[in-house]
Amino acid sequence: MEIINPLSGSEILIYLLGFFAQALFGARTVVQWVQSERAGRVVSPTWFWIFSLCGSAFFLVYGLIRQDVIILFGQTISFYIYIRNLQLKQVWNKLHWSLRWIIFPLPFMLMVWAWLIAPQRFQNIFTETNFASVALLLGGAGQLLLNFRYIYQWYFSEKAQQSLLPLGFWVISAVASLMVVYYGIIHNEPVLLVAQGMGFVVYLRNIWFALRTRAVVAQ
Repeated sequence: MEIINPLSGSEILIYLLGFFAQALFGARTVVQWVQSERAGRVVSPTWFWIFSLCGSAFFLVYGLIRQDVIILFGQTISFYIYIRNLQLKQVWNKLHWSLRWIIFPLPFMLMVWAWLIAPQRFQNIFTETNFASVALLLGGAGQLLLNFRYIYQWYFSEKAQQSLLPLGFWVISAVASLMVVYYGIIHNEPVLLVAQGMGFVVYLRNIWFALRTRAVVAQ
């Protein structure tokens, strides 16, 4: 019978960091879900993007510590789309310029910091990753889709000059979520499993809303 080794104190802290980031992502989902339920249609509340940006920053740190190239790549792309949506919401420019200067380069600042304090560990993220792994390829494709949904969302938002969450955004989210869940199972990533499992329910609910109304309106 295989004995499961208990987690060390540092491993527990790392997982707590990951779950905290996912709690922020969960908060955005709850806010969006509640406001959509109240409105009876899909809405794009400002707090959805604020929680997204905060969660992305913490999840980037988690990805660096876990040496997970999928998380790093995905969150770096998403980070800047969150900022763009805050710009469309007229929130970003209300922040003090010094705060914007700190936030904007944050993903790259974190990677430079990781490289400076532990160059070999940082290099291992890329040199020791088995890019031919089926799970990694599927997880990578899922993460690409999770990021592509924001590019898709960005396109529709730019056309309307307001932050929108169209039907396709939720369909892509649901499909990508299942792919990332598979990756999480194979790579023993409980943070991804919990996050995507909870998110899948909300994605289906928003698909139902969008199909019912056939009109995507920003709040």
